[in-house]
Amino acid sequence: MEEAVAHCVATLGAVTDRDWAGVRAGRLEWSCRETAEHIADDLIAYAGRLAGRVAAGRLPFTLSLDGDTDNTGVLRTIEATGALLAAAVRTTPRAVRAFHPYPFGHASREGFAAMGVTEVLLHTHDVAEGLGIGHEPPPELASFALTRLFPQVEPGPTPWRTLLWATGRGELPGREPVTGWRWSNNPVLRSERLTLEGVTPATAADLSLAGDGGYTWVGGAPADGTRVGAGHAVKRYEDGVFHPEWGMYVLVRRDDDLAVGAMGFHGVPDGDGRVEIGYDLVAGARGHGYATEALRTLSRRALERDGVRAVVAVVDHENVPSQRVVTRAGFTRVSEDVGQISYELRG
Repeated sequence: MEEAVAHCVATLGAVTDRDWAGVRAGRLEWSCRETAEHIADDLIAYAGRLAGRVAAGRLPFTLSLDGDTDNTGVLRTIEATGALLAAAVRTTPRAVRAFHPYPFGHASREGFAAMGVTEVLLHTHDVAEGLGIGHEPPPELASFALTRLFPQVEPGPTPWRTLLWATGRGELPGREPVTGWRWSNNPVLRSERLTLEGVTPATAADLSLAGDGGYTWVGGAPADGTRVGAGHAVKRYEDGVFHPEWGMYVLVRRDDDLAVGAMGFHGVPDGDGRVEIGYDLVAGARGHGYATEALRTLSRRALERDGVRAVVAVVDHENVPSQRVVTRAGFTRVSEDVGQISYELRG
C-alpha cells in the first residue's frame, strides 16, 4: 500500500502546478482533480470498513476537502489516507472480513489492501493520462492486484499492461477490448466449525512452492495433496481458466484460526452438470469430522448453482477413511474402476 501511494505522489507531485480541475482524467468522466480526490476517499473508506469491522453496508461518511485545498494538499491527503489503510491492514487479524459488495459481500485485510493498491494505480494512470505525463508503476504492484482481484484474467505480456487491459484502459494483442469489468475477492463459506476460504492465484502459487499460503497449519505445513492441488490451480490461472468458486478452498478452524486441510473442485461443471471434488487433510486434523463437514457444505453450495446436477468424488480402493467421509456426507457409490471407486451426490 505504501509503495503504491509513494509512486502516486511521486508521479503526480511533479505536476501540481497544472490545472487538474479543468482537465478530464483519461477515459473517465471525472476531472483529474475529482479523480485524485476519489483516490483519497476510497482509501479512507476501506480503512474505516476494515478497522470498524463493518459487516454490512457502507459507513455513513465521506471525505470532504477544504475549499482552498490545492493539488499538493490533495496528494498529502492521499498519503495520509493511504497510511491509515496500511495501518488497518497491518493491525486487523487474518480471519476478519468487512463489507465490500463485489462479488461476495466481504473482503479480508489482503483484499482491502489489493483494492486500495488497484485504486491508486489505476486512478494515478487516469490522472497522468489526462495531464499527458508518463506513468508505469513497479510490476510487482500490478501483479499483486491481478493475482488477488482478477483471478479469471489470463496473464499477459506484463502485469501492468494486463491490468490496464482488464480494466478497459488498454489493449492486448489477440484479446477483445474490455468494456465492463469488476474485480473479484475470494469466496468464503462457513460450516459448523470451519471457514472455507477460496484460494486466490497468489495463495495457490505460494502453496505450490512450499509456502504456507498465509495460513498457520495444524502440524506446521499443508499435506502433499494440497500442494499438488495448488499447482493445478496455478496452471488454470496461467491458462486463463481459473474460476474462483470452482477452485480450491482452505479449511480453517474458527476456534483457533488453524488450517486443517484443503478441498476443491477439479474445474467447472461439465456439459452434463457434473463437477468433481477432492480433498486432503493434514494428519493431525483427521478423525474429527472436518472433511465430512466441509464436503457437505461445499457440495450443497455446488448443487445450488444453476445447471449442476451432481457432485462426483473418486476415491482409491485402499483409502477406506475417505470412503467413509463421502458416505457420511451423503454420497452414493455409483461405479468401480481399476483401483478406484466413484461416488455421486445428486441434487
